[in-house]
Amino acid sequence: MPKPPHVVVFDSGLGGLTVLTEVMRQRPDAQCLYVADDAGFPYGRLSEPDLIKRVGTVVARLVGDYAPDAIVIACNTASTLVLPHLRAAYPGLPFIGTVPAIKPAATRSASKLISILATPGTVARDYTHDLVRTYAAHCDVTLVGSTKLASLAEAFMKGEPVSDVSLTDEIAPSFVEKDGLRTDCIVLACTHYPLLLAQFERLAPWPVVWIDPAEAIARRLDHVLREDLGRAPAAQAAAGHTALFTSGAAPSPALAAALAERGIVEIAENPIPMQSV
Repeated sequence: MPKPPHVVVFDSGLGGLTVLTEVMRQRPDAQCLYVADDAGFPYGRLSEPDLIKRVGTVVARLVGDYAPDAIVIACNTASTLVLPHLRAAYPGLPFIGTVPAIKPAATRSASKLISILATPGTVARDYTHDLVRTYAAHCDVTLVGSTKLASLAEAFMKGEPVSDVSLTDEIAPSFVEKDGLRTDCIVLACTHYPLLLAQFERLAPWPVVWIDPAEAIARRLDHVLREDLGRAPAAQAAAGHTALFTSGAAPSPALAAALAERGIVEIAENPIPMQSV
């Protein structure tokens, strides 16, 4: 039997679970370690040098302790800043990043009014503006930097109350009417946001296409495993997956149930607190 690939899916918190779900769907044979850097959450509060250092510290521990075959950085903020440093530090280890799905939104939009719903850091980053210029120059693009949605998604996953009003306030700027046209595609440029997709669809003032990058990220991982590492899918699915919370905190009952639904059967006891940076 071929050895199953060992894959790390890494995020600042729980948003990468949206990517993990797609990875498990496309590569059920992969043995996955989901890493939530909740000790560092939210990344928006860190300076760029501190964020680069933080992610580098966590990844060094993961590489040393778990020897993964590939690492998915399921975080827009970390991907745009840290991927070049990680690839330079570990040239033989594939890293699959996450970028705002601006190209597919610009392609699918009929009205050519699209919005990018992201964290303030992603909205401000030159990388994002370069993607807009490259792939959506023919569109009217609205950049919306939400300060609260990632934390609201974390609260939702932990079983804490999240009001419709708070969600509506955060997504409302993404809906634009101009010259008789309306926004018809919204890019979810933070992996936390698809965790709230059902609420977004219910609260939206009109129907739109919500662009979630998770499937494309999983396809890219599958391509890397097949083509770069020669790891064709095995017939047998992985028995279960593991989660690591860098704070060492135990998940709430609601979060534990959500993790179990996603095939996570073990919580690793290997904290990586901020004090280690």
